[in-house]
Amino acid sequence: MARKNYPDEFKRDAVALYRDTEGATITVIAAELGVSEATLSAWCKAAGVPIRHRKPGSAHVTAPGVQTPEQELARLRAQVKDLQAEKTKLATERDILRSAAKYFAGETNW
Repeated sequence: MARKNYPDEFKRDAVALYRDTEGATITVIAAELGVSEATLSAWCKAAGVPIRHRKPGSAHVTAPGVQTPEQELARLRAQVKDLQAEKTKLATERDILRSAAKYFAGETNW
């Protein structure tokens, strides 16, 4: 398989996306960007970004009908945190796509 060379800006943006997206794994981010897990992991290590490991059982949520007010508040806070992380991730992805579009638009010679 041919070795791909990625622009430094793409690498920095990919590492920033991983760093700023809470709860996402290397596997998920790499798949979204179309790079291998090993490649993204190497970029993160080179940038000094620690690799997160998913904790089992962290996604347990009880049914809404049997929640105490404290449980509901905790669930809603977690949901807000997840939505804010998703918003950050989408903004970063949008910026990466804009940069890629500019890069590839400048590469065409027709």
